[in-house]
Amino acid sequence: MDRLIAKAKADMENVVEAVRKDLATFRTGTASPALVEGIKVEYYGTMLPLNQVATIQVLETRLIGITPWDKSALTAIEKAIMTSDLGLMPSNDGNIIRLEIPSLTEERRQELSKQLSQRIEEGRVQIRNLRRRANEAIDKMEKAEGLSEDEVRAGKKEVQDITDENVEDLDVIGEEKTQEIMEV
Repeated sequence: MDRLIAKAKADMENVVEAVRKDLATFRTGTASPALVEGIKVEYYGTMLPLNQVATIQVLETRLIGITPWDKSALTAIEKAIMTSDLGLMPSNDGNIIRLEIPSLTEERRQELSKQLSQRIEEGRVQIRNLRRRANEAIDKMEKAEGLSEDEVRAGKKEVQDITDENVEDLDVIGEEKTQEIMEV
């Protein structure tokens, strides 16, 4: 049972981490390398994430600098940014690409907040599904291995505690990101 609970805990923590990484790509009006590092760039016939062909750094609170390791990749990077769904216009000076992050409109903030809530809820659903699977596995173990009611109850309580902890983590992540989005 310990292995089963440890696996459920690891899977739930993976869900929380995946949601955290997903929310890092949300454009909040402040510069963040996570905003662009996953953009796919065509580099010598291969599609690579931007962070594998360039250095990404925050130059100012609303300015990202992208310095390609190979100057011939400048136009490919520029094209990838323009075709991405970020809606940002890169400026290129021949050495570095600058991305200015405009402040968000109130309407866009509300829209992002709704998307954020949706992603957090999807994470909660995944965690609850993992809890259900763990509880079903405990029930099967009860029948197959003859676990006592106390052992089953203790196992399910531990799974519920882990579930509550991870859902709470998601809520904290969501609240922090919502504050970041709503900040003017």
